[in-house]
Amino acid sequence: MPVSHAPAAAPTALPSWWRRWPLPALLAWAVCWVVYLALQPMVGAPAALVAWLLALGLAVRQRSWPRRLWVAAGFPLSAGLLASQGGAAWPAWVWLLPPALLLAVYPVRAWRDAPVFPTPAGALQGLARQLLLPAGARLLDAGCGLGHGLRALHAAWPHAAVTGVEWSLPLALLARWRCRFADVRQGDMWQPGAWAGLDLVYLFQRPESMARAWDKACAELPGGWLVSLEFAVPGRAPDLRHPLPGGREVLAWRLPGRQSTLNPPPVTPIRPGNALRGST
Repeated sequence: MPVSHAPAAAPTALPSWWRRWPLPALLAWAVCWVVYLALQPMVGAPAALVAWLLALGLAVRQRSWPRRLWVAAGFPLSAGLLASQGGAAWPAWVWLLPPALLLAVYPVRAWRDAPVFPTPAGALQGLARQLLLPAGARLLDAGCGLGHGLRALHAAWPHAAVTGVEWSLPLALLARWRCRFADVRQGDMWQPGAWAGLDLVYLFQRPESMARAWDKACAELPGGWLVSLEFAVPGRAPDLRHPLPGGREVLAWRLPGRQSTLNPPPVTPIRPGNALRGST
């Protein structure tokens, strides 16, 4: 009887929305609690240790240390709160406050973008000596969070017009309060036309966002600059690299297109016998 050598069906990949933050953290916390509740009647106290080790195992699969901390800390913190109050002192609605606060600060529509990763102080220091911008250049921090990137842009180019856009209303209001020098608004950084007419767009997002950012910059930022902290555009070598302490770097790409205000004005040669009038 002939043996079939047909290849086994490849496992179906999880849809992209399953990987959108903070859903991985919520799922990790739920799994840990299910494991704990299943084991606790059989083994008692060691069930908490098993669930916490599971949380650590799920945390190391995350791509950044802040996310690993969120995933690892969820179960032990919630279990500690229950233990400290005897498990019965908290009304049920109290457990809805953390996810409600998370949704208010980090709305579902923004899950495809980066969580709140602040730009380190001084991250853009010295960049202005390499990337020359004229006074009055228009700069945007796309996804400005609490305003750390706005402050870095203002410190690097103090005579530029700095703006910020942030989808989370609470974060946008806090950034507006912290950065009085900037024009901060609540809105969608990916809205069509949002980058038109700018000279520079700064991002500190996530690796998955960079290809989309490049496509948007090509369509709306001709002749301008796309600047990213740490994350590169896939398949595009940066025009400028600005190293930072700790191995990080700022990457910048000059977009092709119209002649921008970033270019120096043409110099008109002075012809012989055409001296400047009125000089002494």
